[in-house]
Amino acid sequence: MCGICGVLNYKGQKIDENLIKAMSDKLEHRGPDSFGKYIDQKIGLGHRRLSIIDLKSGQQPISNEDKTIWLIVNGEIYNYRELRDLLEKQGHVFSTNSDSEVIVHLYEQYQEQALDYLRGMFAFALWDKKKNKLFIARDRMGQKPLVYWHDDKQFVFASELRSLLICPWIKREIDPEALNLYLSFLYVPAPKTMFKNIKKLLPAHYLVVENGKLEIKKYWSLQPRVDRRKSLKDYKQGIIEQLDQAVKLRLASDVPLGVFLSGGIDSSAIVSRMSKYSSNIKTFSVGFENKLYNELGYARIIAKKFSTEHHELIIKPKAIEIMPKLISHYGEPYADYSCIPTYYIAKFAANHIKVALCGDGGDESFNGYYRYTATKVAQAFDCLPRFLCKLISRTAIGLLPDGNDIRSKSWQIKRFFSGLEYPPVQRYLNWIACFNQQQKKYLLNSDFFSELNINTDLEYLQNAYLQIQSNDFSDATRQVDIDTYLPNDLLVKMDIASMANSLEARAPFLDHKFMEYASQIPHDLKLHNLQNKFILKKALADSLPKDIINRKKQGFAIPIGQWFRHELKDYAYDQLLDKACIDRGYFKQNYLKQILDEHIAGKTDNGYKLYTLLMFELWAKEFIDG
Repeated sequence: MCGICGVLNYKGQKIDENLIKAMSDKLEHRGPDSFGKYIDQKIGLGHRRLSIIDLKSGQQPISNEDKTIWLIVNGEIYNYRELRDLLEKQGHVFSTNSDSEVIVHLYEQYQEQALDYLRGMFAFALWDKKKNKLFIARDRMGQKPLVYWHDDKQFVFASELRSLLICPWIKREIDPEALNLYLSFLYVPAPKTMFKNIKKLLPAHYLVVENGKLEIKKYWSLQPRVDRRKSLKDYKQGIIEQLDQAVKLRLASDVPLGVFLSGGIDSSAIVSRMSKYSSNIKTFSVGFENKLYNELGYARIIAKKFSTEHHELIIKPKAIEIMPKLISHYGEPYADYSCIPTYYIAKFAANHIKVALCGDGGDESFNGYYRYTATKVAQAFDCLPRFLCKLISRTAIGLLPDGNDIRSKSWQIKRFFSGLEYPPVQRYLNWIACFNQQQKKYLLNSDFFSELNINTDLEYLQNAYLQIQSNDFSDATRQVDIDTYLPNDLLVKMDIASMANSLEARAPFLDHKFMEYASQIPHDLKLHNLQNKFILKKALADSLPKDIINRKKQGFAIPIGQWFRHELKDYAYDQLLDKACIDRGYFKQNYLKQILDEHIAGKTDNGYKLYTLLMFELWAKEFIDG
């Protein structure tokens, strides 16, 4: 696991070695073990290494035998031993025992089709000296990040935005449409970033820069091919076999490894399958003093059953200390506040291990979120005339009290009915959006609002649904989340939190072979009689305790609403009503004060809204104001 960066000058201008070093230094946390560079007139590559496999000889950049191909990689190739055997039989000679070197020889053999052979998480850049070609690629699910900027003179890339921003010619300008999307989704969807002219390479895409021309192509997609010939027993067995293989592949390491254990079914499944191959498992869990958000009891059940070396941490509200640090690492506004406990568990675990397995991806493959159940229930209302849906929706909203905690049933039921009167895609947007269109009208200054395409968020989702081949909207929604929410939110969160602490996170459920198998399973076996993860729970019933199988999904959240009423109250008022915030010209001061006052008074739960606005303001202070 590493950090990569580079500069390509199209017209042969000499590369500034000091710039490559400075860009790499901004990535030191991703690779504290060593620094490497390759400079050849118009190309400069920088690499920071976190040593996991082949500790002695796996330094990068790494080349082929005649030094005509140079590679830098961030990530892990899990099937590298199998690929090495294949390539050696074809006459390729290896100089290291690292997993990264297989990419060099795969490219020699198969060019861009080398990507078809890789099983892992990665973002890499390969310089083909003979062809004067830069080949950059990102893994299928988007676990490893890559951002880039280019004009008619040069192309610049890096693992993180703050490395890219070292370049003095890159302007720090806010993209208004990116801000609009952020206020809806809590993140800026790829390929956009919050900066104009800086982009993210999409998952499962590669990019080629040759003769000053840039070409981007998609090399893989997850297209479900449902197989109804198999029985329930077949699928249960298949899930276990595929998951065992995915876990086993991710145990390859020359350094200590462990598991992030929440006590949910996904992380518990990882511990269960890992116990087949290891008798000494280290597990790490975090909890809160607020029992509503505390899952430590469930984690202890799993730790006891599988006799793990278990470690626990209680998180206390120190968000004022951690938020500026998180902003610095993310490089753009990011408002999924579960990034706070994710950062803390990574920091906690990094004191003991360098690699952690986690349960990311299980919910998306097996319908784990309650919103999938909600989409299924809402489909029944779609049979009714639209005016009747509107009447039911508004009547229910009028009768229900405003919950002062987003986890309360009244708050969640009211949220459900708030979207009921709309067509399915817009309904789903209303459920997941932080600020809906009406709220943006209150929040955004009139001049700024009038310049926006306020439907950008809806169009983004509609386009994602158009790519899906499914007659069931609930199933289509799950697939849309795999393409949007998973890579733009969850995987960004885990990558930044882990790498900020020089820790590698591996997710067996995100193995593309496993996900391809899961995509064959009929939707009605994933969400069965409104029961989430039905087939996964059946598959794991013999290996996990009933208390874990039957528990309700809790999610990795924090009591952010409570924090804003106490520890964060003064800080939020100071930052959001600050002259600098108001003078930016994006937000109306009276609405900012209104949502602050309503939250503090306990009228409703605006904690997630306040966190979204606060993270944007802290980002703007650091990255725009300087």
